[in-house]
Amino acid sequence: METKKGLTGIEKFAYGIGAVGKDMVYMLSASYVLYYFQDILKTSAIAMGVILLVARIFDAFNDPIMGIVVARTKTRWGKFRPWLLIGTITNAVILVLMFSAPPSLDGKGLIAYAAVTYILWGVTYTMMDIPYWSMIPAFTEGGKEREGLSALGRSCAGVGSAIVTIITVMAVSAIGSSLASKSSDNITKEISSADTSFSTYVIELDQDGNPTSNVIGYEKEDADISVSITGSGRAFEGAYVFNSDNTESVFTVNGVAPETSRVEFVMDSENSSQAGLVFYVDHDAFEKIRETDTVSAQLTMNSTLEVERLGFSAFSIVVGVLFIIFISITCICIKEKSSVDMKTASVGQMFKALLGNDQAMTVVITIVLFNTATYITSNLLIYFFKYDLAGSNWQGNYTLFNTFAGGMQILAMMLFFPLLRKAFNTIKIFYIGVFSAIGGYLILLAMSLMGAKSVYPFFVPGFFIMSAVGILNVICTIFLANTCDYGEFKNGRRDESVIFSMQTFVVKLASGVAALVAAICLSVFNIQENSDVDMTFTVLMEKVTSIKGNVVETIDTGAVFGLRMVMTLTPIAVLVIALLVFRSRYILTDEKLGEISEELKSRS
Repeated sequence: METKKGLTGIEKFAYGIGAVGKDMVYMLSASYVLYYFQDILKTSAIAMGVILLVARIFDAFNDPIMGIVVARTKTRWGKFRPWLLIGTITNAVILVLMFSAPPSLDGKGLIAYAAVTYILWGVTYTMMDIPYWSMIPAFTEGGKEREGLSALGRSCAGVGSAIVTIITVMAVSAIGSSLASKSSDNITKEISSADTSFSTYVIELDQDGNPTSNVIGYEKEDADISVSITGSGRAFEGAYVFNSDNTESVFTVNGVAPETSRVEFVMDSENSSQAGLVFYVDHDAFEKIRETDTVSAQLTMNSTLEVERLGFSAFSIVVGVLFIIFISITCICIKEKSSVDMKTASVGQMFKALLGNDQAMTVVITIVLFNTATYITSNLLIYFFKYDLAGSNWQGNYTLFNTFAGGMQILAMMLFFPLLRKAFNTIKIFYIGVFSAIGGYLILLAMSLMGAKSVYPFFVPGFFIMSAVGILNVICTIFLANTCDYGEFKNGRRDESVIFSMQTFVVKLASGVAALVAAICLSVFNIQENSDVDMTFTVLMEKVTSIKGNVVETIDTGAVFGLRMVMTLTPIAVLVIALLVFRSRYILTDEKLGEISEELKSRS
């Protein structure tokens, strides 16, 4: 084996920038593919949950095979870099296709499209991810250098994840709005009370933007209404259902333009002679509007139905291009300084070898459970802000929270972990991270039971949970790298690629399990069905009656409670199981690793 030299600054930068691009792509898929297909394209939540999980089961066979392929690869550029570049380019292409589903597809066709593209995305991501992480034990010494590069890679991966988490919703909205406004498919519908009978209501909002029981209803003959709606052809298919969630709206009521407002407009069909219109306005506007017994209103609505669809397609192109550029830098600047002589094996022999490395399996199980807990939360978070906290500025609040949470994750990896490492060994830091996450979820549970509605109190549990995520991401990568030494010590085989293929698989498995849990939650509690997006005329009138009776809700109370419980109790239970598994089975302390290192040196 060649003598290994310390890593240069350029090599560290190149390795880190690759992690940024890699996890930008991963987070876009892990956090938004369910939302894209279920909430934007209206695919069945359960169908999507099953697809995401089946794709991960497929990876159980694909990932170890890819590990074997990487281990057997011998080229003039090394065995890692060729697959790293090939996987990156193909994965970027599939990512764009996945978030660019043809709008003409529906039903089974859309489900089939989602299944094919998502499975292919997982396959191509594996092609890139396994060689990326396999580089760590292959061109670093054990101990501090390995820990340092693991921490750097995981920290930079956290930066990539945080960037996508923070900017996606707002970027999709901005890019999509620009593209939708230029679409040649746009048409405008004019609807007025001269031709259509309007049931019109004005509802007062409280200081938090929630409806109060103060409701003004107007007789059809007392309403002078003019509505102008612009959108794509898809926006006018079936019943007309337009509101502040799926349109950008401007209106005046009796000459008043409220500072805080939202609106809901529905017609059962294009040819319906009856329409429902509800204006939600702030207190000052409400008092001015109620001064007259008639209502005169002008409403202009621009449908955003295509905004998110077009926005996600364009945003995925941006992320894919950056991904290719960043990984190209990695491939150009990183050279495999030494290569471990690895014997190849059949798939059956490889699975046997993996099962024989009890420490690798312990770390794998821990990673699955830890990531399942956090992905359940990340999958449901956008629904929590959109349908629970709600409000006209839910996108801004969602972005604000993610900015804080992403900042905490990065800070934990770059600052908290190095500081803790000076005082504690890695195992103790692991326990600190797990207990921090559990504590954060308990705080979140308490806030959920109290019915907190402002975004700012959620920063407290966000601090504990996301700091733990950052620390545990680094720790688990270090633990997994250490099991390569343990595997060589116990079985006489090093198998970095196979060991790290398990990390790729288990992280994706966790996202699949979490997506299924989230999909079941959305389906069982009817999060989308009971949302404002699906209201017809009758449902809107029933909602107004409920508000007049002081029953205020964005989605029904049971759905709100169920959503909050799944977001808190499920991750707590999963984290407790992870803690118990790790504590009972992991033995690779610093002392044990030192003994293994000495033994391996004596064998060489």
